[in-house]
Amino acid sequence: MKKLISGLRGIFLAGLFVWIPIVVTVLSFKVMFGWVDSLLGPLMGRMLILAGAPMEPGSHIPGLGVIATIVIVLVTGLFTTNYFGKKLLELSEWALGHVPVLSSIYYGAKQVMDAFSSTGTQSFSNVVLIQFPRKGIYALAFVTGTGKGEVQSRTSETVVNVFLPTTPNPTSGFFLMVPREDLVELDMSVEDGVKMIISGGLVSPEYLPKKKELKENAEA
Repeated sequence: MKKLISGLRGIFLAGLFVWIPIVVTVLSFKVMFGWVDSLLGPLMGRMLILAGAPMEPGSHIPGLGVIATIVIVLVTGLFTTNYFGKKLLELSEWALGHVPVLSSIYYGAKQVMDAFSSTGTQSFSNVVLIQFPRKGIYALAFVTGTGKGEVQSRTSETVVNVFLPTTPNPTSGFFLMVPREDLVELDMSVEDGVKMIISGGLVSPEYLPKKKELKENAEA
């Protein structure tokens, strides 16, 4: 009986781990596209009325804003993948960089998104454990560099710059400067660390101790 219950439990967990990312993805898209549809839907309805469509003022076609968003994103992607589009985007970013407040917001968001892109994860050198928000509690973080300049000169310890992301949205988080001796370096890749954070710990990469560690444990 125990074996049957254990087997059913394993099967149930296997099915649960399949459905959780699907449900999270569907809910995320539902919230996002629902917000976009409520924002662009009325605008598209007014444009159709102005174009002569037989619609009553104030009417809204569900999903129209979502379709418009998909079309806009596709056209933007198509435009920015050619030479002239790239040059125009660079010119727009240059112009935006001279606007005091908007430049900080735009470039900050862009750098974070680039950091978590498929190639941008190289911006993080490795994954570490830090004690946060208090001693005895550990959190995953990513090393972004070594403390330099005034920050390093005013501290008696060698500090390391780390980014501590939040779950399930890793694009937000905390920038911390942690003493090097307080870091626990991990062998997992940055990609595995991101997956673990997004899943809230449901996806945990398999750990295979290095040969050196196995040899030291065997000698001990």
